[in-house]
Amino acid sequence: MVDIHRISAGNVNCYIVVDNDKAILIDTGRKRYRKKILDKCKEHHVSLIVLTHGHMDHCQNAAYLANALKIPVAMSNKDINMIPDNRKQKMSAKTFLGKMVLLVSLSSFEKDTLDTFEPMVYLQNGDSLNEYGVDVKVVELPGHTKGSIGLAIEDKLFVGDALMNMFYPTISMLYTDEEKMLESAKCIGEMGEKTIYFGHGKPKRNRKWVK
Repeated sequence: MVDIHRISAGNVNCYIVVDNDKAILIDTGRKRYRKKILDKCKEHHVSLIVLTHGHMDHCQNAAYLANALKIPVAMSNKDINMIPDNRKQKMSAKTFLGKMVLLVSLSSFEKDTLDTFEPMVYLQNGDSLNEYGVDVKVVELPGHTKGSIGLAIEDKLFVGDALMNMFYPTISMLYTDEEKMLESAKCIGEMGEKTIYFGHGKPKRNRKWVK
């Protein structure tokens, strides 16, 4: 039986996924929440950090937590150019709310810092994380960033920012490639009955995200 522990780190979610006595951490939040996240990880046998993508709000604590817990970091190699500079992949937005979020994000990219880290595991579509004790499958969901990934386990799907529930459940408000972002959102919608765990906002049932 899989247990999901959602860690609210401001407006960003981190998740500890526990399968029997093994666990992985999905995303790491921002520096101001590092002690809270580390303390939660110490309650479980976390053996791997998985980053859904390379944006600062999702991976700012990756180096710190990997060092503190003595565990590897996993992500797509398509987002490696964003470490440590998130400006390496240009972001766009269409909606008013999206443009507001984009302004805040770009300001953060300019003012804040991201410690460099070297992932030891590079993830691709269909990869399994069984060797880390959790029966998770990797799903590539590009568009928000080039290397955005999701993680599927049982009837649950962790989507990072491929979808957002920051204000309401929707396709990603920010993207590096709008066409691929829409394709990924459509792919998620076609996965059927699943609970969607967002990088921002509370979980919701899956639905068709692109008409």
